[in-house]
Amino acid sequence: MAATSPLRFSVRRRKPVLVAPAARTPRELKRLSDIDDQEGLRFQIPVIQFYRHVPSMDGYDPARVVRDALARSLVFYYPFAGRLREGDGRKLFVDCTGEGVLFIEADADVELEEFGDNLQPPFPCQEELLFDVDGSSGVLDAPLLLIQVTRLRCGGFIFALRLNHTMADAAGLVQLMNAVGELARGAVAPSVLPVWCREIFEGKPPPTWRPSFAHREYDVVPDTNGTIIPLNEMDHRSFFFGPHELASLRRRLPSHLRRASSTFDLLTACLWRTRTLSLQPTNLDEAYRIICIVNGRGRPGFDLPAGYYGNAFAFPVAVATARELCLRPLAYAVEIVKKTKSEVSLDYLRSVADFMVSKGRPHFTVVRTYVVSDVTRAGFSEVDFGWGKAVYGGPAKGGVGAIPGVASFFVPFVNASGEKGIVVPICLPAEAMERFSREIERLVGDEDGEEQQKAASILSAL
Repeated sequence: MAATSPLRFSVRRRKPVLVAPAARTPRELKRLSDIDDQEGLRFQIPVIQFYRHVPSMDGYDPARVVRDALARSLVFYYPFAGRLREGDGRKLFVDCTGEGVLFIEADADVELEEFGDNLQPPFPCQEELLFDVDGSSGVLDAPLLLIQVTRLRCGGFIFALRLNHTMADAAGLVQLMNAVGELARGAVAPSVLPVWCREIFEGKPPPTWRPSFAHREYDVVPDTNGTIIPLNEMDHRSFFFGPHELASLRRRLPSHLRRASSTFDLLTACLWRTRTLSLQPTNLDEAYRIICIVNGRGRPGFDLPAGYYGNAFAFPVAVATARELCLRPLAYAVEIVKKTKSEVSLDYLRSVADFMVSKGRPHFTVVRTYVVSDVTRAGFSEVDFGWGKAVYGGPAKGGVGAIPGVASFFVPFVNASGEKGIVVPICLPAEAMERFSREIERLVGDEDGEEQQKAASILSAL
């Protein structure tokens, strides 16, 4: 577990500039898909990469290398150099203006080693490493990417990026980042050429559309407690789940589930249940939700074209009352997470696209909802600009847009002892975080005992 680091340092930034494509690109309007174009993706998502000093790269300026490669990459990925416009029915288009993406060059008076061995969110001075340029954080008529390269005193650097999520998902963003990396290392073109093809997930308006799924992820739910969770005194920590921790959790399942449950199933169920317990729900009959982001890439029946970089995932939701979730064993949560994931198919994603067109592009439900996204296979840490793989690569924090505490990412991680595992950023009110931390420590430790009794003892404090 990692709490906020006390490390403080100063960052000197040059004036932000727009990096345009290095050659002339088409001027056209390109429609986003109706999976891209939903309210729940109209936000900016931050990513951060840390790179060590490499003696063979002495004499090369990472900011210049990345900036030049970015300009050449935008010739292939030219929609990113445009701006979003909104048409009838709130339909989003990319106006491929070629204006460019925002780029910031910076220097920090800190060395990579000062961040410590367990480099994981929350990162100190993050707002200085990915500076919010005035007027840049909107969805419409704003740059679709903001990139800051911060040189470190030791010769390493930090690459930070903010993406308008309507343009790409994690896999699509990594595809673009890899293209920049390949061109930075001397390639003349990306090894995977981008494909737009957003009509794959174009929705049909009524009466053509017939609902195929309930799509409870978009339920309109009254918030009986004023807010999802208190927004004051929020605590941000990361939790590491290595082989020992995951094995301890798996031992708490019956034998048939131990073999049949993926790490995602197990960890998602554990976090959902523990998070709900830690929030101490006052009404045990209220519904709590877990949204398991499921990407269509690589799943049977999808057959997305190589190079497709649009959003290709769904927000399937599992619903349980606080009583069911907290007072039943972990196996109960695992079972419903597995069932929820299994529903996602090509038909499901096309049904979501139809739903967006028919229902006015709603936001997924955030009331008493927790969202998890597994980016362990996205490849962020593999992105190489010439300095090798990232020491840490992936989401800079949890949360969805301006809503803290709603979402967590599963990020691949190697701890100071060399153990490979998963790090999960969590955001909760301070008191709930203490309860969450204690319960996770119990679950991954060697303490035995009935889970229901433990849960009951936590809830009895109400």
